[in-house]
Amino acid sequence: MVFTKCAGWVDENGLELVSHGSEAFPAACYNENLQKLPVHWHWHEELEVVIISRGSAVFSVGGQQEIVNEGEGLFINSGAVHGAWLNNCGECRLHSIVFHPRLIYGCDNSIFKLKYLDPILHSPIEGLHLGGEGWQSAAITAIDRAWQSCSGGGFGSEFQVRAQLSELAVLMAQNLNLEWDEKTERKNRDSERVKAMVSYIEKNYSENLTLNMVAAAAAISKSECLRCFHDTLGIPPIQYLKSYRIKKAAQLIKTTDMKIGAIGEHCGFHDKSYFAITFSRYYGCTPREYRKQN
Repeated sequence: MVFTKCAGWVDENGLELVSHGSEAFPAACYNENLQKLPVHWHWHEELEVVIISRGSAVFSVGGQQEIVNEGEGLFINSGAVHGAWLNNCGECRLHSIVFHPRLIYGCDNSIFKLKYLDPILHSPIEGLHLGGEGWQSAAITAIDRAWQSCSGGGFGSEFQVRAQLSELAVLMAQNLNLEWDEKTERKNRDSERVKAMVSYIEKNYSENLTLNMVAAAAAISKSECLRCFHDTLGIPPIQYLKSYRIKKAAQLIKTTDMKIGAIGEHCGFHDKSYFAITFSRYYGCTPREYRKQN
């Protein structure tokens, strides 16, 4: 079965609450249309692999931005904060598989985990852009075959999905220089700090937040707050706050009968003109037009 929406509700720390697959088979496949709905920043314990089937998308993973074009792929590591948006005007479709690594390695002390999965899970790599040459071409083929098996179902499909994802893990372990170092330790620390600050922003987005207040949520200085956001999400805290406010405003416009002005006020936009301009930059239409369309 193919689901149409991957990134769903998140908890207070940004951890995605969607259940990907089941305990018996911890994998699920998705078919997304970024033209209709971008994927806001979130994270999950599972691994994720993506192929762009049409158009072009901008992914932000761990502070790095990647433009992934039609026919290319992306690997997203466990715990990496990520999001995806339309790159240009027009349609952008992607298909992805989100899966727990135990689908491949089985038990915790297996050779499959120790030799192949642990070097990937504990590496500095948060996101990996997969092009169309060499071993990466083979990796894209493995992802596509796994997705086709997962979406098609049928007898034996679970074996086929596991086999293709195992092939992907072997290709990565064989071709990447995966070592744990101090940079990895720092990235993990920064990631935890950003998750705490993002949680604070999303709980208090309607308030008049300051940089000091956001930094205090992770018990760090303003300069360290700015550095952590830059290195992990690639944007300053104020831009994250603005994008989250617009996302919440869009939800309220779509699901409630609140007046547009009241929604803007609730989401921290006290100037109606500024709210309309900012909303248009994100959604390509005014708040009133968005309500009519939805």
